[in-house]
Amino acid sequence: MVVLSLQPVQFSTPKHMLLCRPGSTGYPIRCGIAEPSGEPAPMGQKTKYNDGFFEKGFMTLFARKMKKFAAPVKARTETKEKAWWEYDYESFVDVSKRVMQGRSRVQQQQVVREVLLSMLPPGAPDQFRKLFPPTKWAAEFNAALTVPFFHWLVGPSEVVEVEINGVKQRSGVHIKKCRYLENSGCVGMCVNMCKFPTQDFFTNEFGLPLTMIPNFEDMSCEMVYGQVPPPFEEDPVSKQPCFTDISMRLSAGSIATPSSSVCPKLQA
Repeated sequence: MVVLSLQPVQFSTPKHMLLCRPGSTGYPIRCGIAEPSGEPAPMGQKTKYNDGFFEKGFMTLFARKMKKFAAPVKARTETKEKAWWEYDYESFVDVSKRVMQGRSRVQQQQVVREVLLSMLPPGAPDQFRKLFPPTKWAAEFNAALTVPFFHWLVGPSEVVEVEINGVKQRSGVHIKKCRYLENSGCVGMCVNMCKFPTQDFFTNEFGLPLTMIPNFEDMSCEMVYGQVPPPFEEDPVSKQPCFTDISMRLSAGSIATPSSSVCPKLQA
């Protein structure tokens, strides 16, 4: 984040960051999406991606960091560490699932916090606070950076206008169909391994409030920089049930429990 803060300020995403390469049909492939339309697949269908070196590098980095906290692999034994080029998004999601095993909701969030901190140089949070005090400019700047640099994790997104304390600003990020949620098929993973750790990291470590609002009906999500997130007990996601059969079909090996009124991973 400190390195990214040195980039030139741009509040609209450059076109060259959105168009990765042309598809075989002549349509552009946006942010690694291998769909002819360049947009995420409709609900009930799993979006196809064509990840490049940059994307796989981040997947590998996160997966290897998280693997230290993951439960052992069942039904098979890994004889050696995977090479950098052998990791893909499914590997990253699989490690995330194993991190959840045997841990409470709070413990899962703590693991993600430790992983994020391990990727930063010493003193990075303090430097971030100095560079980005909680202002409208800082919120808009970070929203602009989120779109090109985190598409590997959540899929395509765009900066949108939001209203915070009566002030309109372009510090919102609309994630069209979250790749992490789509591939995991688990409400608990979305909330415990992404939403709350990310909110907490920006709000408490970096001093820049962030609220994430996932939509479990269409798998989209709103990230609102500059908005203080509510505590878990007051957040609507705390009462969210598991996905239905639609999402279960999207993700092989999904750990969802549709019969539960509230996702079990949110109660632990």
